[in-house]
Amino acid sequence: MLDRRTFLSNAAKTATITAASTQLRPLLAQSSQPAPRSPNDTIQLALIGAGIQGQGDTRTALQVPGVKLVAVADCYEGRLTHSKELWGSDLFTTRDYREILARKDVDAVLIATPDHWHKQAAVDTLHAGKDVYLEKPMIHIYSDGPEIIAAARSTNRILQVGSQRVSSIVYAKAKELLASGAIGKLNMVTARWDRNSSIGAWNYSIPLDASPTTCDWPRFLGSAPNVPFSAERFFQWRKWKDYGSGVAGDLFVHLFSGTHFITGANGPTRAMATGGLRFWNDGRDVYDVLLALFDYPQGFNLSLRVNFVDGGEESEGFLFTGSEGLMEIAGNTVTVTRTPLATEPGYIVSTFANEMQKQYLEQYRQKYPIKHPDGPPTQSVEKFTAPAGYSDSYDHFHNFFNSVRTRQQPVEDATFGFRAAGAALLGNLSVERGSIVHWDPETMKLT
Repeated sequence: MLDRRTFLSNAAKTATITAASTQLRPLLAQSSQPAPRSPNDTIQLALIGAGIQGQGDTRTALQVPGVKLVAVADCYEGRLTHSKELWGSDLFTTRDYREILARKDVDAVLIATPDHWHKQAAVDTLHAGKDVYLEKPMIHIYSDGPEIIAAARSTNRILQVGSQRVSSIVYAKAKELLASGAIGKLNMVTARWDRNSSIGAWNYSIPLDASPTTCDWPRFLGSAPNVPFSAERFFQWRKWKDYGSGVAGDLFVHLFSGTHFITGANGPTRAMATGGLRFWNDGRDVYDVLLALFDYPQGFNLSLRVNFVDGGEESEGFLFTGSEGLMEIAGNTVTVTRTPLATEPGYIVSTFANEMQKQYLEQYRQKYPIKHPDGPPTQSVEKFTAPAGYSDSYDHFHNFFNSVRTRQQPVEDATFGFRAAGAALLGNLSVERGSIVHWDPETMKLT
């Protein structure tokens, strides 16, 4: 809840940002759909947000042939310096990403800002005539989704959301197996993501020179509440709702992307969640443990768990439960354990009188003759493992740049991204309201 003074301050700041962006768009907008590019053309890439995820994404993106990094924007001077150390002293760097958008040599932009900047950076970039790779979660608040979708459509630009499992050959195999009936009718999906380290809980290292001089604090805040400079908030922003989306936006969204891709579902219809701060009581206002249940109209339930207080190994995984077997995804491996359905219902007659037992068994065998004299069929196991060194992140960037070249729709467009992030944030909403929340996955609206 915001008091009146904070609300007015935020509104004024948002109006300033929006006005600046609106003034910029007529100068930068490209109204026509660009022609497909030659496979030999170099795609000139820019990065907005050169933090841990941004630099990691860029390293992967530059492994794709025909891609060159030409510009980087970030609010911390040290990251701009390091970007030149990594990718060349001739790299253009700035604290103001609008300077990147004004450059004619930029074809596509990788956006890896804090969540609360995703919408504005994406919309500005699309209206500047650039294609967008937008890190997950696509949204920070629900109103972000329709704005991003509308901007992508009106500008005819490519926008791909960065949940790489949608491009994974492991998940593609799981999708194929489920569609083939390998585990029968799906009735439940259980997914988890457990971490047991301080870094895993977002306590990222803070550089020794962090200060209002080296960090552009006003630009970082954007539309967030105006608070005094905090190095922790700047470099560990995921720990606060003002800038991030908690474990739901950071990790649930990956699990939703995987579930929706494999099952073909658009999302759940209702959600219920609980959680709390169990261990990391360090000033953060987002939970370190979150549990949630979701109902899907296709007739299955999704159970999600994220735990930053886990004493075991750090791990993530899926378990798909069907009427005839189980399918598990762990790392780069998918395993199906199939148990054939019983051909007869079975019986329990030991409490009946002896004569009644005899009569019951005679009638039972007349109705259910023995089909397998040597016993029922045994379980079968099928296992698929990706090649050593396989990277779905590389495949996701490869798919993005292919869309940039061909102008074909990306594997994870804004609608898919909104449905995944919108479903994930239902967990936060349920906890905040202390009740079940409802969602329409087709219209992508809270109901």
